[in-house]
Formats: sequence, structure tokens, C-alpha cells
Amino acid sequence: MPFVTKKFHSSFPQQGLIFLIHELGITRSEAQRLIAKGRITQNGIVLTDQFCMLVGDIEVICFEPLSYGLKPMFVTNDFVVYDKPNGLCVHPNSRRSGYSLNDEIKHMYGSDANATHRIDQETSGLVLVSCNKKSESVLKRLFAERQIVKKYLAMVKGNMASPIDINEPILRTNHPNLLVSMVVKIAPEGKNARTLITPLRYFPETDTTLVEASPLTGRTHQIRVHLFHVKHPIVGDPVYGQEEVDIVRYINKEISREERLGKCGATRLLLHAHSLEFTYEGQFHHIISEEDFTARCFEAMKITPHL
Repeated sequence: MPFVTKKFHSSFPQQGLIFLIHELGITRSEAQRLIAKGRITQNGIVLTDQFCMLVGDIEVICFEPLSYGLKPMFVTNDFVVYDKPNGLCVHPNSRRSGYSLNDEIKHMYGSDANATHRIDQETSGLVLVSCNKKSESVLKRLFAERQIVKKYLAMVKGNMASPIDINEPILRTNHPNLLVSMVVKIAPEGKNARTLITPLRYFPETDTTLVEASPLTGRTHQIRVHLFHVKHPIVGDPVYGQEEVDIVRYINKEISREERLGKCGATRLLLHAHSLEFTYEGQFHHIISEEDFTARCFEAMKITPHL
């Protein structure tokens, strides 16, 4: 597990930042972040004051990245792009979370490297990662200003014969289960959301269509809920189009791959972040995933296609 607890003992009072810098071999800013995040306890009490004095039994929760050898598919001095596999989180959800893409990022590029945006755990594809604080600031500004064009591929149910411009507001639901409350819906009082959908190929043997989705806004589950709204849900979606009891069972990891295949049409969500287009410091980049997404779709649907 990436988060580990390191134990120390100080027999005399020491300034907290200095103690952490010396004992952990980290920078002052890294020590400040540990304290600010509540990662330091003294005699069982959490400390959040960077000017605290440490004495007695001290525990520090540290992130020590694991690596399974996942490498970026596109590399520059300031940023890299990973082609994230399905099922891998970009960031750990809590201190108890296991391996995530963040492990590979920190392992290879250090503590100042960060993913500049997120895609869902179930969504595969491109994740843009800054290698330093300067590039992180620039790339996040580009995302905020909608200057980075993202395009996705999805396998959807039914025959989509022509392009669709979906312009429907999205609202997060109010549900007592905090995880279920991440589910969103189309509602007039929601935030405006727009997605352009272009059909690429219809597969009659599975009655599915490969489409390209271009989100012009960045709402939670936007592509998924928009495609469900126009009656072309993404194959393998365990949330949109499913009964609430099964949504809860999926969130609680109580549904097997075989049952999911039967209920959802595939063992995974068939959504893939396929390309990124942006200009960074005067240079245009158009980065395209190398993954054969169509092949991965038919593998997840357990079907041999006639391509």
C-alpha cells in the first residue's frame, strides 16, 4: 500500500519542519504539505501547525509510490501523457487505497509531478501529467480555459445513424449513500453541459455503434449520462440504465464480471480517452492513444467480431 506510517521518537523538543526535513530527507515545502494534510501525529494527537514543536512519540504518514513499470506513451521535458488502463484510479481515494497511476507518476518524476485532470477509474485512455509546478500551472489554466480539446471513443447500444449535439444540463443527485450521490442526472436546475457525438461504425452483429464523443464542458460523468439520455447508453456502464439495487451492489464491489457481462453487456465500461489537442508554449500537440479500443471492446463483450 502506497501510504505507510513511519515511527520516530524525540527525547527533546524540535521544530517540526526541521525535524521532518532531517528525518525524511525532504524539502521544506514537502514538510509543510505533510503537516497541512494532517499526516503528523505527536503522542497520538494530529498536528496541523507548521510551527509546532515535536517531542515524544511521533508518527508520520508518508506516500511511498509503488511501480509496476507502467511508462508514459508521450514524453517532453515539461509534461508526459500516460495511456491509462481500464480499472486503474488516477489518484488514491484515501490513505487505505492501493496502487494508482499517481504511484507511477511520483515514482518516475518526483513529488512535484501531478496529473492535471482526471478520468474515471473505469475509463481507459490518455492522462496529461505535468512534470513540475510551472507546467502544472500552465496546463491546468489551459484546461480551465477550455483550450485543451479532449476526444473519447465509446461503444454504445443501438444504431446511431447521424451525429448528435447533446446540450442538456447535468445535476448531481442527492442520495444518502455518498458514493451513489456521485451519480448525476439531466435536470433543468443543473449545470450546463454539452457533448458532440459522431458515429463512426455500426456493428450489426452486436447492435452497437462505435462513436466519438467531444465534451465541450467538463461535468462529472458527462459523456455517460448524455449518451444514456439519448437512448444510446455506453455498453458496460454499471450505473446509467441500471436498477438502483445493482448500482449499490456495483459500488460495493458485489457484482462479478460474469453477472456484469449479463446485465451491462460487457465486463468493463467501454469508454476511452482517445486524443488530446493543445498548444503548449507555442507548440501544437495532437496526441492520440495507441490502444486498439475496438478490439478491447469486443474482448470485454466476449464476442469474436467480423471486422
